[in-house]
Amino acid sequence: MTSGAAHHESTPPSDWIARVADQIRNGGRVLDLACGRGRHTRLLSERGFHVVAVDRDVSGVADLESDARVTVVEADLESESWPLDGETFDAVVVTNYLYRPHLLALVDLLVDGGLLAYETFARGQEAYGRPRNSDYLLQQNELRDTFAPHLEVLEFKQYVASPPAVRQRILARKRGAESAG
Repeated sequence: MTSGAAHHESTPPSDWIARVADQIRNGGRVLDLACGRGRHTRLLSERGFHVVAVDRDVSGVADLESDARVTVVEADLESESWPLDGETFDAVVVTNYLYRPHLLALVDLLVDGGLLAYETFARGQEAYGRPRNSDYLLQQNELRDTFAPHLEVLEFKQYVASPPAVRQRILARKRGAESAG
């Protein structure tokens, strides 16, 4: 199918996610949560990672189903039951998505030493465009405050991106036997 390939060409991967990918264990297993059209799934797969791409609508990554390094999973990430119980990953990547009831479930998805790379919109975005609903906008320091008690924060930033968008991002590592010290 060319529709998925055509969609991903219009939205390049985040430069930040591309940089973070260099810190993930070589050949590791990565979750692209709420993968959308798969811009990060494609980037990570091309770099040799085994990627599990999850979204409620997987039509944007249908062309990747034949890629041996990609597993496409159609799942409702906002259901009461968490569809990823028992799964573990060397990294979890989340961009432009926020569903607070399952935020801390991301910690349990990481192996010891695993990385969480999360970047999405924050309060103040209303002045620039969508999303405007506060349910989908992070509060001041929310990612840091949510994950710092559970993960080692390697990087945290709140900023106005170009084109104008208010963003917040965190890179954090799960503490464990490998990362203790």
